[in-house]
Formats: sequence, structure tokens, C-alpha cells
Amino acid sequence: MDIIKVAIADDHKIFRKGVILSLRLYSNIKFVLEANNGDELLDSIAEAAPDVVLMDLRMPGKDGIEATKIISKQYPQIKVLVLTMYEDERFVYHMMENGANGYLLKNSEPTEIRRAIMEVHEKGYYLNNFVNRILLKKSHARQKVVPSLNSEITLSDKEKDVLRFICMEFTAAEIARKMEISPRTVEAIKDRLMERFGSKNTAGLVFFAVKNNLIE
Repeated sequence: MDIIKVAIADDHKIFRKGVILSLRLYSNIKFVLEANNGDELLDSIAEAAPDVVLMDLRMPGKDGIEATKIISKQYPQIKVLVLTMYEDERFVYHMMENGANGYLLKNSEPTEIRRAIMEVHEKGYYLNNFVNRILLKKSHARQKVVPSLNSEITLSDKEKDVLRFICMEFTAAEIARKMEISPRTVEAIKDRLMERFGSKNTAGLVFFAVKNNLIE
């Protein structure tokens, strides 16, 4: 099993150490960087080269919101998993639209944190029940709005299938087998959809699809 290198940014040292200790049992997770805020994280992130960052939101200096935006632009290969006490759905929307690959609350069990780390590393995103409820709530609210023909989003059948399978958390290889096309074609379609919808990552693509009722 591949080793997943993880960084954690949180201004509460006791919480940081608690997370690291709780995940020490899992041999495939290795913490390579601890930071007290976004500034410390960004100062060392290139050298530490983590695969996943556990990101708090409220921190002194550069907060997690700004740090996530910078990482998504400068280090798109690094996945950001928000780990915060803020349950406000506005934070969820804002973070997912600005590069976060998943959103967890600090009362999450270590088993869920581990699962989220593995999924954002392997699939590019992690959507738990908490986030899904918020997305569905937003989706239902949007359905009450009269649609505009001028802004209607049209997708080809192949694009619809790829998007649907992505939202069902299948990997590119699994989608390729189901659709009898190459993984490279799946990735090309996904990249085209991301560029078309202005999504920064797979999580953003799923978020956009749910928000705009593009999947059933």
C-alpha cells in the first residue's frame, strides 16, 4: 500500500498532536509537516511535498481559507481536506468552490479522517453525509427557480455518463471498463468538463454537477 504523506495546519497544538496520534495506527499515513497557520504551512509545503493537507479554517496570520486558495493554484497536485469546527454551510460552499477536496468537522472519528485522506488521495474528493445534505439542500432550493433557456447546460450522452460515474465515486479506470473506453478518454472528458465549468478539481466538478442538477 502506498504511503500517503500528510500535512496538518491548525493553531491548536494539542488538537494537532491528537490527530497525529490517532492516525499513527495506520501504516500508510505519514505526517510530514505540522504548521501553526497558513504562513508556516506555505513556507514549508514545497519541501515537505505532502499529498494531502488537513486544513483548519481559523488560524492566526494567513487563515485556512486563503491558504487553500493558494495551494489549489500553486500546488494543484496537493489535496486539501478541511478539518474545522465550522458547520455553517456557507463555509462548505466557499471552500469547495475554492479548491478544497473535502470538508470534515473536528468531531469526526479517526476512522473517517483516515477514510477521507485515502479517498481524496485516490479519487480527488471526499463527500460525507454532512456535505451531501448541504449539497442536496442547495440543489432542491435551485429547483424552485424558473430555468433560463439561455443558460441551459447541455451535455453529450458520453459526458453525462462520465459525470454520473464520477459523482458515484468510480475511478477513471473503473469508468473506462464500464463504458468500454480508455482511461485516457475518461480523463480527457473529465478535464474538458472541469475547464468548461470552471472547476479546480474533481470535488469542484461534483459540487457543480449537484448544484446545477446535472445528475439524476
